[in-house]
This record gives sequence, structure tokens and C-alpha cells, in this order.
Amino acid sequence: MEDFVLELLKDSGADGWMVTDELRRGWEFYFIRRALDQNRVREVEHLGLTVYKKFSEDGKDFLGSASAQLPPTASRAEAQELIGALVEEAKLIRNPVYSLNPPRGDAGAAGEEIDLPAVAGDFLRAMQSVEESAEADVNSYEIFTDSVTRRIVSSTGIDRTAVFPASMIEVVVNARREGHEIELYRMYRSGSCDAAGLKAEVESTLRIGRDKLRAVKTPALGKCDVVFSTADAIQIYDYFIDRMDAGMVFQGISDWKCGERVAPDEGGDAVTVRALRTLENSSYNCPFDGEGAPRRDLTIIEDGVAKSYYGRRMFAQYLGLEDSFDPGNFAVDGGSESAAALRTGRYLEIVEFSDFQVEASDGEIAGEIRLGYLHDGDTVTVVEGGSVSGTMREFAATMRLSKERRQYNNYLIPAVTRLRGVTVTGAED
Repeated sequence: MEDFVLELLKDSGADGWMVTDELRRGWEFYFIRRALDQNRVREVEHLGLTVYKKFSEDGKDFLGSASAQLPPTASRAEAQELIGALVEEAKLIRNPVYSLNPPRGDAGAAGEEIDLPAVAGDFLRAMQSVEESAEADVNSYEIFTDSVTRRIVSSTGIDRTAVFPASMIEVVVNARREGHEIELYRMYRSGSCDAAGLKAEVESTLRIGRDKLRAVKTPALGKCDVVFSTADAIQIYDYFIDRMDAGMVFQGISDWKCGERVAPDEGGDAVTVRALRTLENSSYNCPFDGEGAPRRDLTIIEDGVAKSYYGRRMFAQYLGLEDSFDPGNFAVDGGSESAAALRTGRYLEIVEFSDFQVEASDGEIAGEIRLGYLHDGDTVTVVEGGSVSGTMREFAATMRLSKERRQYNNYLIPAVTRLRGVTVTGAED
């Protein structure tokens, strides 16, 4: 970041400002089957500017803000022009006045540069260990490993830098049976490499591909228990997490209040959610949030009772919170039974959706089934098509969570989640 950027912001007439300077150094690998097609090294810088402007109108005080990206190669004149435009734009935003984050708390040491060759090597070895078959194999994959250096400087005195890893791998698999072939795509994000977890995920996708080729149409099941055991379950827990966001509460989208239960106690597992400052192998292990506030461990919901709101400075201020932050990592406690115990009786385990969503405002769930396993006693039928619907306002009272947990990048959640009485519409309804 050029020194003149800070000079221009100080002289701009803005009542506050913030600069986020992010430098990503990355290694990339592109494989076709198991053969390396190409690789490259890259370095990319992103410079984000935010300015704040106070003004009064009709006897009310406001603090407007405006943000934009400044090209790292921009000249002084180009930077001055952009900053001037942002100051004028900020005057159009009528947010009730609030104070910006001070340089409070300990955001931790900056950290050391990430050993990209070592991280990339872990990914390469994990992918080479994947077991394939004549019915399903890996078509291609791409590995992206980054060392992220993020610095935030603000008009209030914040000047913090962090270094952390961020990785992504994209995998395409093919499955074939009796002259038919399909292709499945997956994208996995993490910090460093969880080799065992990645291998298991890819091999699970290979199994899903094989099973999809022998699936039958989902029957109309009416009300049925549904088991979630993939990353789609994150949407279920985001319902709880999002409704504790200060922005959702202030705007009236969430009516949850600290000290009150978030769901009736009707025999299900009460949810406990925590924000974590760090989570092994997460790509969200920056010790401060996007506004420079230090992150920390925080219990958001405990045993089904709302404990703490969290969120961006503006909405937190409106709720009277002085030490709020926007978390990066979340962990949900396990439940009372094992994953095996939750996979008993009659239920539909859905492992592939065309789309699955849980609406935070009212808890409505909706998803189109691409692949599921219908269990009825000793019989297991592979099914596809149809949809699920219902509302978490009802499911939360009786939902059951496995003791075992599973990590998806910055989320650590129960490996198995069972919802009771979900409406399952058949593929031919």
C-alpha cells in the first residue's frame, strides 16, 4: 500500500476511513486424471477503501459510508479522484450515527509466512491416495493454495496485520454404468490440508456417482424423518447463527432475545453454538474481522438459550454492544446419540441436493433432491427427484444431533442431523 493513499484519506474531509490491504501469494496446479497439466505461481493484491461522512438532516444525525476497490497500481491522481467520489457518495447514505471501532483488544501476532510448497504437497498426496474404480474415477482437479497477508488501517488508530492460509480444490468425477455416464463437481475450501478428510470427501463423491446411476424416483413420503450428513447441514445451523446477528435483530428479522429459548423443549437436542477465534484447517483464521475488531471465542447459543449477539459495528452499536465482532469460525456441540443411533428406523438420508436453503427470517426449508437413501428397516433404496419442505420453527424442537462432529472449512457441526416430520414430495407428484 502506497503511503500517499493514507495521506489522501486524512486530507479528504471524511469523518472516518478504513483501508484493507490484502496480498495473496498462491500456488496453483491443474491435473487431468492423475497427470499434471500445468501449474503456476501468482501474487495478487486487493486494496479496499471505505470512507465515512457525518451530516445532519431534519434535525437528525447520520453517518454515511461508501466503499470501493482501488487498483494497487493506481496513481496519486487516480486515488484522489476515487476518494473524493466516495466522500460524496457517503453523503447519500442515511445510517443513524454510530462510532467506529477503536483499536481495542488483542488481535494477536501477525503470524509467519505460510509454507506453500508444504501445503500444496499435502493436497497432492491426498489426491493421489484417492481410491478409484472402473465404475467411478477422478476426471480432473485443480488445487489453489494461498498465503494471505491482510492489513487493516483505520482513522481511529487500528493498524493490524495477519497472515493465514486459504486453500481451495475443485474436483470433477465421472461415474458410468451400462453405457450411461455422469459427471459430478465438488469444491472444497480450507486453510491448510486435512488430508484424511479430503480423501474421504472425494471417495464419498465417487460412491454417490455410482449410486446415482441406479437410483429410482423418490416416492411421495408425506411426513418423514430426514437425515442430513453432508455440507448441506450447514444451512440448518446457519438458521440459528444468523438469527443471533445484530443486524438481523435490529432490523426485526429475528425476534430472538438473549436469555430466552430459541426453540421449545420437546425432546430434541438443544443447540449450542460457539464462535471460535481459530479452528484447525479453517481458511477464516484471521484474528480480526473485516472492520478490525479482534475476534474471540464466544458462546452464541447455549443449551437452546440465546446468550450473545454478534455482528458488524454499526448494528452492534444500535443494540448497545461495545465489543462485538463478526466471527469467522463456528462450532456446534454434538448431541446425545451416536451417528449410528440416528440412522435407525424409517428415514430418508439425502446426500445430494440440486439446491437446499433455509430462510433465516421464518425458518422455511426447501430443497430439490438429487440423491438420497430411503431406509425402511433392513431395506435401503437409492432415490432421486422430489423435494423437501417444512420449517425450522417446528423442527428445532425435536431435531437430533449426533455426538460425532464433522468439519467443513470454518464450520464444525454434528456429523449427522435428523429432522422429524419433514414433508417429502415425490418425484412424480
